[in-house]
Amino acid sequence: MEIERKFLVKDLPNLDNYPSKDIVQSYISFDPEIRIRKIDDCYYLTNKSSGTLIREENEIKINLTTYLNFCRIIRGNIIHKTRYFIPIANNLKAHLDIYHDDLAGLQTIEVEFSNLNQAQDFIIPNWFFQEITEDIRYKNKNLARIDNIHSLLMQEECLKNILKK
Repeated sequence: MEIERKFLVKDLPNLDNYPSKDIVQSYISFDPEIRIRKIDDCYYLTNKSSGTLIREENEIKINLTTYLNFCRIIRGNIIHKTRYFIPIANNLKAHLDIYHDDLAGLQTIEVEFSNLNQAQDFIIPNWFFQEITEDIRYKNKNLARIDNIHSLLMQEECLKNILKK
């Protein structure tokens, strides 16, 4: 089980001292959510349940041949991002994702928790911005279905205009 909160970034910390990994992520199914990932030189197949804050996640390591076979049936766009691992209070880690290519400009932070109480009691660091845990537009499976970051920003602007009425 995965318990995770997700945020937009207000201020980027200096990233020079934090480890990072290059992630290439694709989807072979959106419903059910099944993705493949290349993280540096390792490959993974992951199945995730629906939901936002709490989800089931099953991940297995696969070999390059299996990964390349799955690449033939991907749906949507490929997501390329750099993930930084930043220690924060209470022995937690912020996973800062800086997106590239068509999603360049998007930066998100995910924090995983061991239980629901820990997630609810989490004190948000001041460099975090708006929480987007419940905003399904920011789920990676949905980001893989938009043309570019401008599509996401247009959705945001449309929502603001609807809420003003």
